[in-house]
Amino acid sequence: MWYGASSIAARFLNYLLTPYLTGILALAAYGEMSTVYAAIPFLNIIFTYGLETAYFRFANNKQQQTAVYNTATVSLIVSTVLLSLVLLFFRDAFASLLRIEEHPEYITYAVYIIAFDALSTLGFAKLRFDGRPVKFASIKILGILVNIGLVVFFLSVCPQIQRDDPNSFIGTFYNPDYGVGYVIIANLVQAIVTFLLLAKEFFSFRWKFDARLWKEIMVYASPLILVGFAGMINETFDRIMLLWWAPAATEEAAKEQVSIYSAVYKLAILISLFIQAFRMGAEPFFFKQAQGQNPQRTYARVMKFFVIAVCFMFLFVALFLDVWKHFIQNERQWEGLKVVPILLLANMFLGIYYNLSIWYKLSNKTIYGAYITLIGAAVTIGINYLFIPHWSYVACAWATFFCYGTMMVVSYTWGQKHYPIPYATKKLLAYMAIVVGLWGAYMLFSLLNLNIWVNRGFALLEMGLFALLVLNVEKKEFAGLPVVGRYFRS
Repeated sequence: MWYGASSIAARFLNYLLTPYLTGILALAAYGEMSTVYAAIPFLNIIFTYGLETAYFRFANNKQQQTAVYNTATVSLIVSTVLLSLVLLFFRDAFASLLRIEEHPEYITYAVYIIAFDALSTLGFAKLRFDGRPVKFASIKILGILVNIGLVVFFLSVCPQIQRDDPNSFIGTFYNPDYGVGYVIIANLVQAIVTFLLLAKEFFSFRWKFDARLWKEIMVYASPLILVGFAGMINETFDRIMLLWWAPAATEEAAKEQVSIYSAVYKLAILISLFIQAFRMGAEPFFFKQAQGQNPQRTYARVMKFFVIAVCFMFLFVALFLDVWKHFIQNERQWEGLKVVPILLLANMFLGIYYNLSIWYKLSNKTIYGAYITLIGAAVTIGINYLFIPHWSYVACAWATFFCYGTMMVVSYTWGQKHYPIPYATKKLLAYMAIVVGLWGAYMLFSLLNLNIWVNRGFALLEMGLFALLVLNVEKKEFAGLPVVGRYFRS
């Protein structure tokens, strides 16, 4: 719970920058920043190459815990140095690819961010494995607070000081036209601070490298590189494709399209946050449960509660979109609100897929994870290539929907053959269909053009009806839960 809660808190704090940045940065500048941050996750996958998941897998053997950490850390250090040097050498080419030729230093900052993040990966993994949630949460949240503080300092405090006193010391280092650059610099400082706070965990390793063990780790982790890489194509690469293929007359206009899509994508915040929290807590939990009796039943129950939770989140965002839109300060970006329900459903599929993916991790068939995400990546690239020139970011939203939907279906189908789990499939599909139907009913109701408070009342009524339905259907399930269960026992 601590890991999930801290991840939610950290990402929520980070998301609080969205209204601030959408309000203070020009539309094209926000698109430029979004493009840089779309590229960073790709490189993170390459830099960490599945070592985090592999660490949880191999460290479960108490006899080799120390050897696993030592070997993985030595490998990570060497690879991080080499990859950083390669990227810095080709930084101008990368800058051109991202349409930021005027600012190749953005690539330099990004490389350093990725390097420090990569080196912090195993430190965080060790905290999770050792059961030290308080330190894990504290470092995560403190890092985000440092980032937010510096962003506000550079974009609001410094300009104010300069306006009040043009001759102040701020003028010796501050450039008011360097907005996006300061956002990335703030992120770099956050990465450095986070690494320093994890120094004790990081430097607990010894320069001992077990080649045999490393080969075993890489056999397990290598498919996860493809999984992660293809996953990032599905999660973030659409911004870059939109930049390349948007039906825009100028590069500036293309960046504005990226800006609109990136901003409204943030409105899937609650589902995205929950999925992230779930991944942080579920992965070590699932591996530990695998050693117990009948873990499949546990996995099925977790899936049920997960789907119920994301269904409520879908309704909470989709039915109150007129409220959530104010999270975006630039009203020009509101034109993209029409794709938010599509993105919410897509992220529901993604969360279910992460839940389903336990089958290939537990059965040591991680290559299937690579196959699934590559299929998803093919769907993403294909749809975006064909339809972005016609539909702009709307095509990106539908590509995300079909990508995650395909991955979910394929993973379920293959998983039930190799590692059967008794999911309540029909019931869960019914829940999802019901919430989509409720959203459709709300959209029809809103066409009556009644008072906005009447619409919100209708939305609350729909959420209440869905809650009553779930409580009635799952009464026995809730009765078996600790603490809250006594309220459901007759």
